[in-house]
Amino acid sequence: MSFKTGSKQATSLSIWLAMLSIYIVWGSTYLAIRFAIETLPPFLMAAARFLIAGVILYIFTRLRGAPKPTKIEWRSASIVGLFLLLGGNGLVVWAEQRVASSVAALMIATVPLWIILLDTVRPGGQRPNKITILGVLGGMVGLVLLVGPSGLGGERVDLIGAGSLVVASLLWSIGSLYSRTARLPDTPLLGTGMEMLAGGAGLLILGTILGEWSQVNFTQVSARSMWSLGYLIAFGSLVGFASYTWLLRVAPTPLVSTYAYVNPMVAIFLGNLLANEPLTPRVLMSAAVIIGSVALITAAQPVRRRVMDRQAAPVSTGDD
Repeated sequence: MSFKTGSKQATSLSIWLAMLSIYIVWGSTYLAIRFAIETLPPFLMAAARFLIAGVILYIFTRLRGAPKPTKIEWRSASIVGLFLLLGGNGLVVWAEQRVASSVAALMIATVPLWIILLDTVRPGGQRPNKITILGVLGGMVGLVLLVGPSGLGGERVDLIGAGSLVVASLLWSIGSLYSRTARLPDTPLLGTGMEMLAGGAGLLILGTILGEWSQVNFTQVSARSMWSLGYLIAFGSLVGFASYTWLLRVAPTPLVSTYAYVNPMVAIFLGNLLANEPLTPRVLMSAAVIIGSVALITAAQPVRRRVMDRQAAPVSTGDD
């Protein structure tokens, strides 16, 4: 069996192998971030990740024949990168000092909800249908369950960390909406590399301003932190995005969209298995509500809009 989109054709096995890679890789980046910042400062760690990956993607795509970006394309990619990576991913990394990786994954899973809300209020935006409104309301209920009073079961989520993740989701959503109409390179991986370079530079400057260089002591950096940083570069930023951009060309839209609600489930499972993060009733209830709401919203969106949202999607989150 094969899938065909335009002039591109791929076997079902290759499609599912690529889907499996973004399910596992992007779902695992939240735990990898937690391990990386155990002995590395958050913003400098994220800066290293995106600067290294950005250089590799930029050089690779240029050597493959991608045209030199224009000044306008650099400006657009820089704006997207600053919103998505400095604001969105940077706050995720910082927040994981205070909240479990599974909680971070669940809160970032609400990005589609915020995109719908922001798109509704912006000039020329698209009004949601009834199913989408139901999904947004459900997602808000899921957030309340996750950060609400302690009587809901399990310890209450750190409110500063949770607030940072809400801001991260908003910034990611703003960057995603901007990227819909921004003038970006025709080669998706080139644009991604440029966004990583801009976001990584912003993270480097922020880490420097906050004095994170004084926290760097390479003799005390653990092997687990370094392996996790390497994993984020090689798999989270390179393999994940290579698979993702290929899937955008050859796979059915509804299939690729499933990453939005599979990734949080992978993050919850790995957080419990490898980091002993508790699966409290609060986390389980909010996960069911948030993931169900995201699935409902994804299914309700027109195909063209889903493609546009995915093209601005996650440097995983949590990458994206």
